[in-house]
Amino acid sequence: MATLHVNVVSAEEQIFSGEAKFVALPGEGGELGILPKHTPLITRIKPGAVRIQRPDGDEEFVFVAGGLLEVQPDVVTVLADTAIRGKDLDEARAEAAKKAAEDAMKNAKSDIDFAKAQSEFAAMAAQIAALRKFRAKR
Repeated sequence: MATLHVNVVSAEEQIFSGEAKFVALPGEGGELGILPKHTPLITRIKPGAVRIQRPDGDEEFVFVAGGLLEVQPDVVTVLADTAIRGKDLDEARAEAAKKAAEDAMKNAKSDIDFAKAQSEFAAMAAQIAALRKFRAKR
């Protein structure tokens, strides 16, 4: 069975490195599915869940808050702004951060402040959605 090597890294640490049969993640133009021998590709990724299907059938979930994806025929590299293992996601903390971002949008004094708060709000909403998807699979 053909596999590809997957690396998911953030500025803080390497989150995942291993073999996979399939990888799915939120690309800038929509959901991407990557199989071994995929055509080379570089694109931005949006906040959401990266699903990595291991050769034994187990799945790994990682939340990413955006970043870059590089695909080579046998290697997938995700360079994430922020990456959190699915098992480490905390819904209460994400909900609190989402509420804080919502409040910051309401109280923004400039367009830049509003845009920062809006970006944080979108990332937290995506994190909560990824967490719920991760829990539903378990």
